[in-house]
Amino acid sequence: MTAWERRSVVPVVPPVRPRKLAKVPFVELADGRLQGVVSSGSDIERVYVSSIAAGTHAFSCSTNNNRVCGGLYGVPCKHLRALVAEAVIQYGLDRVAGYLRVEVGEDGDLFDALDGEEERTQASMVFSRFLRHLAYLELPGTGQAVAELHWFPATGAGA
Repeated sequence: MTAWERRSVVPVVPPVRPRKLAKVPFVELADGRLQGVVSSGSDIERVYVSSIAAGTHAFSCSTNNNRVCGGLYGVPCKHLRALVAEAVIQYGLDRVAGYLRVEVGEDGDLFDALDGEEERTQASMVFSRFLRHLAYLELPGTGQAVAELHWFPATGAGA
């Protein structure tokens, strides 16, 4: 364990595998859901906010301004499938399955093990968290702690 990891309040969990951010730029296990932002396959200016609730596996997908996904016909759409796939890359199959409280079969297909129904949720909370994370990219480099990111190391990260 490095010095900055020992100083951290919350341990930094590295991704299981590196992932590309073009299709699913934001994925998190938070607020009792697997949730994130998924890019549209047809319109570069459109994104979808997708989520799956832990336990009930209720799912939702809509644009960032709450227009229901056109591929959501009472069954999960391709955005939800992409979200699950990227979550498994980011956090690992066991961690995502445990968080969602789902038993994955021998085939290891988490998505097919989900058995929820469509349930509309507001996209605004997830989308605003995504935008807040994007804002950090615009901050100039500094050795000082950013209040909201206090669990990340202020110095020695590259060592």
